[in-house]
Amino acid sequence: MRDGRDERGQTSLLIVGFAIVAVLMVAVVVDASAAYLRRSGLDSLADGAALAAAQGVEGRQVYEGGLGRRAELDPDQARRDAAAYLSAVGAARRYPGISYDVEAGPDRVVVHVAATLDLPITPPGWDRRPVISATSASFVLVSR
Repeated sequence: MRDGRDERGQTSLLIVGFAIVAVLMVAVVVDASAAYLRRSGLDSLADGAALAAAQGVEGRQVYEGGLGRRAELDPDQARRDAAAYLSAVGAARRYPGISYDVEAGPDRVVVHVAATLDLPITPPGWDRRPVISATSASFVLVSR
């Protein structure tokens, strides 16, 4: 018994719908993977800059007067060391538009890095580039 409705073409509509969903899922996965890889790279960069800045404690203070009970970082030297590290590893070449900020105190260095990301698959109507950032800190502790 037929009720008079023609159901031809319904499968085609379902296939087209699934294809659109599959393409959208691929775009999301590809863009998320690119963001994750950028974040991992920036994490490594921030870690290296923070460690380079914290090594400034090994300077004149250690060799001339010893550490005493407390090792102190020179905040200005820590900023210069972090900038020198970022320059030496080619951060600006690898991450165009990178920006960084170094917060230094007497016993710690915190480095924030951020860079824009060109998405591999840009959604329609999306005219802004996302900014990916990372933060790392190094602390100087003296134990005896």
